[in-house]
Amino acid sequence: MPTSESPASVAGEAHTALRALAHATRFLDDPRELYSVLGSLSPAVAALSQSLHQLAAFHDAPAKEAAWVAGDTNASRAARYAVSWDLHRAAEILRHVGESIDHAHSAESGVTYVHRDFPAFADSPTRSAGQGLSL
Repeated sequence: MPTSESPASVAGEAHTALRALAHATRFLDDPRELYSVLGSLSPAVAALSQSLHQLAAFHDAPAKEAAWVAGDTNASRAARYAVSWDLHRAAEILRHVGESIDHAHSAESGVTYVHRDFPAFADSPTRSAGQGLSL
């Protein structure tokens, strides 16, 4: 991804992609896709958490923002503090959400789905009895 893209346009693209995901996950034709979906969502949530921390950091650095904020009133400082606090808080909540997705992703690896058209393959002797993938 080019680094010259504005954060606002990239955020708009993320919004569009997440809306498409919400639409696509309304009905699941192949439950075996759950594992890869969860595997993709985990780092996506981590990236969103990082982005929120970075946005909050703008308000944490008084010297940098002073050039952008007109007047340094108490109300303005309080608003910047509130923005920073809420963004850091949201980022930490997302970190916990990411951990939950990681746990679900790990648990999903132990679920066996049988395709309704090929039930005989469910008891294949080559299938690993343990959790996860065997190499």
